[in-house]
Amino acid sequence: MKYSSFLFLFLLFFACQSKKEILQTDVLILGNGTGATTAAIQSARSGATTILVTSLPWLGGMLTSAGVSATDGNHQLPAGLWGEFRDSLRRHYGGEEALFTGWVSNTQFEPSVGNEFWQKMAAEEKNLTILFEKNYETITQYDQKWEVQLADDQQIEAKILIDGTDLGDVAAAVDVSFDVGMEASAESSESMAPKAANDIIQDLTYAIILKDFGRDTDKTIERPEGYDPSVFDCACAARCKDEAAKPHPCPTMLNYGKLPNEKYMINWPLKGNDYYTNIIDMTTEERVAALAKAKNKTLQFVYYIQHELGFKNLGIAEDEFPSEDGFPLMPYHREGRRIDGLVRLNVNHLLQPYDFTLYRTGIAVGDYPIDHHHYERADAPEIDFPKVPSFSIPLGALIPKEVDNLIVADKAISVSNIVNGSSRLQPVIIQIGQVAGLLAAMSVEENISPKEVNIRLLQDRLLQAKGYLLPFIDVSPNHPHFEAIQRTGATGLLRGTGIPYKWANQTWFYPDTTISAAQFVQRLAEYDTGETPPTIADAELLTVQDAIEIINEWQLQNNQNWQRVQVDKLWWSAAALQNFDRERPIAKAELAVLLDVLVQPFDRVVSWDGEFVE
Repeated sequence: MKYSSFLFLFLLFFACQSKKEILQTDVLILGNGTGATTAAIQSARSGATTILVTSLPWLGGMLTSAGVSATDGNHQLPAGLWGEFRDSLRRHYGGEEALFTGWVSNTQFEPSVGNEFWQKMAAEEKNLTILFEKNYETITQYDQKWEVQLADDQQIEAKILIDGTDLGDVAAAVDVSFDVGMEASAESSESMAPKAANDIIQDLTYAIILKDFGRDTDKTIERPEGYDPSVFDCACAARCKDEAAKPHPCPTMLNYGKLPNEKYMINWPLKGNDYYTNIIDMTTEERVAALAKAKNKTLQFVYYIQHELGFKNLGIAEDEFPSEDGFPLMPYHREGRRIDGLVRLNVNHLLQPYDFTLYRTGIAVGDYPIDHHHYERADAPEIDFPKVPSFSIPLGALIPKEVDNLIVADKAISVSNIVNGSSRLQPVIIQIGQVAGLLAAMSVEENISPKEVNIRLLQDRLLQAKGYLLPFIDVSPNHPHFEAIQRTGATGLLRGTGIPYKWANQTWFYPDTTISAAQFVQRLAEYDTGETPPTIADAELLTVQDAIEIINEWQLQNNQNWQRVQVDKLWWSAAALQNFDRERPIAKAELAVLLDVLVQPFDRVVSWDGEFVE
């Protein structure tokens, strides 16, 4: 009898196991990051069945769940989903100026509102399934597929896996090689990097949102454990005794991250709530304990603001996050792992992009200066960060060298420690996630590995989604020749001028300016050979007729099937160009259109490092 009962239970268990549903999807994204959200949306938009697994109930990562809702950079580079998200915020709050509530950013908003918009955008995608408040346990790759086991015993199989974590946890779990901390200058080829490598990462922050409850209200919290006011005395001027510190006035400190509806984002690095801990290799339990200390540091700072500075009316906002303590759902990680990708972007590529070829593979842009937070690590080597112009992220930085069918969609892309100080910001990560989703969908569509996707084809698809390849500040997606200018720019046939500028670096294309005939001939010669020819001193401006003739002659030399194109007024108008006059100097935007139509530069394939492939 006992044997029969045991057999019955065994067979019942086996039957249940055999019927256990295994979810099938083209693309699977794991993680809580900003890039996880945008990768999921773009993958689904691009036609791939997509599942996002997140341990949180919110979408948006550091923008929302971490409470860092004062965006850094890209105010004049509204690329792709970043521009779409920002426009939604502007409509919600009543215009561009309504988001300029604090002085750190042009776009500041309530985290809960940001989450609502990401949730709405995600809900519109029929190909997207989101599994909220789920954790993954194991990740296995077999037969060119990924199998992921969730903590609730659910399984998912996918063709392409995307790491949407802030710290690169998924990449590490599948044995991708990576770096942590500062590389030595000999390794990174960056002269300003330290001589010896170390494992020091940037401080993290548990941000918090305070709300003004009215002048006569006292919202002072209980004195936090270990509170020492001297830790924060130079966060602002009121109590600072250090003459060399030169802190901001206290109202200025608070207004730094002022949000709409009388709320304040507390994410203050100068003797504020930055906190150093490296949780990368910790277990889940160890991470929880370490991050509890970071939370306590923020509570201490809140108490200081209320008790020592007298802002008793500022209390923890109760209407922001779905948490019992009013804290964001996750910390703000500035840095984690950085994968060993098909290419590695270093600061030299930012400083002199045209001395290299990675710019030709650009898929996301940023304009924020290099900014590292090491206020809590006095032993962190000081680095003289150079002033850089705005920059592009190369596609190969998202793809690990060793592991196939895996894409990284957040801060763990393949950049140097120094570059991470610029690439980690919210608008850049939104774009990186979007491109990861597009790349994954194209891989599925063509039944190839992400490493085999045609870079030019992906860039074209990205331009159609109003993404940027190069950070031309004066040519927006609304420009009639935006795509032609971006394509010719991504070949080097026409170039921009980079300018480091305060907290919003620039690269100008100058679409209405002219160039010399000699310079144009040089660019064509370099496009031919990949080598910079000797400078020609002829300063005569390139005319419309000169440009037509030079392109025709160049094509006749390089293409035996070329038939000379007769560009006339009708042709000119059909190309959306105006004022056809053969004798006048041709503007760069017009030249970009001529090159795009007559040369079709994206027909020429490029490798991951940007070299032309014959």
